[in-house]
Amino acid sequence: MMIFGKFNLVSLAELVAIIFLSGCDVTPTTHSGDKSIIPSNMRAVSYSALPDWDADDVRYALQAFRNTCRARVQFTGRVIPDRELLIEKCNMLPSASADNATVRAWFESNFQPYQVIDDMGQKRGTYTGYYSPEIPACRQQTAQCNEPLMGIPTDGRNYKNVDKKTIVNNKIGRVLYWANIVDVQNIQIQGSGLLKLDDGTHVKLNFAATNDMPFKSIGEQLRNRGIKPSGGYSANAVWTHLKQNPTLAREVIYSNPRYVYFKEAESKDVVGKLGTPLSKIRSIAVDDSIYTVGLPVYVNTNLSDGRKFRRLMIAQDTGSAIRGWIRADIFFGSGDEAYKFAHGQHSTGEMYILMPKEYSYVKPK
Repeated sequence: MMIFGKFNLVSLAELVAIIFLSGCDVTPTTHSGDKSIIPSNMRAVSYSALPDWDADDVRYALQAFRNTCRARVQFTGRVIPDRELLIEKCNMLPSASADNATVRAWFESNFQPYQVIDDMGQKRGTYTGYYSPEIPACRQQTAQCNEPLMGIPTDGRNYKNVDKKTIVNNKIGRVLYWANIVDVQNIQIQGSGLLKLDDGTHVKLNFAATNDMPFKSIGEQLRNRGIKPSGGYSANAVWTHLKQNPTLAREVIYSNPRYVYFKEAESKDVVGKLGTPLSKIRSIAVDDSIYTVGLPVYVNTNLSDGRKFRRLMIAQDTGSAIRGWIRADIFFGSGDEAYKFAHGQHSTGEMYILMPKEYSYVKPK
């Protein structure tokens, strides 16, 4: 089992225990396939072109791909798999007890890798990271818990294209809990989190909706103001500086118009765009205006400490800042250990999309 520091992957026992899913619940599409057209941003390559392909334990990617097969895949974007082919692949998944060689052979027999090239002809793009934070929170407003975490309004009030400051000031939503405004901004950026309430209980919040307003970087706002936190512009340095300067924190956070609503979750799993649990270090967020979310993706990049990160991932999430052909956010899991990896992740690398063999390009609407 590969380990990054103390950052364990799923144990083999957990992997074997996963129940085999025999079908794929995907929504119908009206697109028609065209074998003669493949986007110019995709270049077919052999598996030997994927760096360290033979070294990856792809059983963990298969585990994550099972979640694609139980999701309601939305066939949107510019790179869209043929619906029938995706169903076919989901119906013939290897068993959960299959060894690594068998799973690797299955991917090679059923998927064709395409190296992604951006619109400028470049083969390398940007990889960042995200995680699910754990933050202190309160059931009632206090001096420290000074910002609401809200659910989608149930009174019919519109929240789309309404800026964050207006939403908060007018409580356009159901107040669920309260937390420090800096922690609230962090959990909104990450899209989910675990609340450690002042009465000792824990509550999991998952993404519910946004106000469809653009995201304005907090770090960039500090740069533009000529403010450099001690430690630079890393997430940790920025959040620490803002907590020490609450007036500044409120100014720059409310200058970011994007607002994220949450919903309470029974499970502590982090749920992505597909509506199924994300897999630690096997799920990534991609640009859903380009890719149908749910596809296997081979990643060749580095971790924040410089170690190579070459493995088969599954695109199971998206994000407002994740835009471009070679742009992805690596999901590192939950808690402090995940934070150590996620907050410093910013590297370049290559991306290879795996499309079902016999792939017919499906034209966007």
